[in-house]
Amino acid sequence: QVQLVESGGGLVQPGGSLRLSCAASGFTFSKYAMSWVRQAPGKGLEWVSDINGGGGSTLYAASVKGRFTISRDNAKNTLYLQMNSLKPEDTAVYYCVITSQRDGRVPPGQGTQVTVSS
Repeated sequence: QVQLVESGGGLVQPGGSLRLSCAASGFTFSKYAMSWVRQAPGKGLEWVSDINGGGGSTLYAASVKGRFTISRDNAKNTLYLQMNSLKPEDTAVYYCVITSQRDGRVPPGQGTQVTVSS
């Protein structure tokens, strides 16, 4: 079955960087577009970024464009999110999800907590 395991979150000061990873298994990773979504405390789910199966096409939410970079390593079945110039409003639990399965609900994985605070 599909399994997506996020990691790499933590506590970082404003202006800092983090790289999130998502290890995928149970499906042919390279054939699927992938997304990062996030849920801030007390708020709904927010889409962050998409990447196509080959990795050559990406999309970003306006709130993160120019600061975040999505990428993937299909040989390692791993999705990444490089986050730079982090702001307190980036504080959230971050999840990876197969793009076609994104339905507005919080994904079933555990996610990874990112906290941006001084």
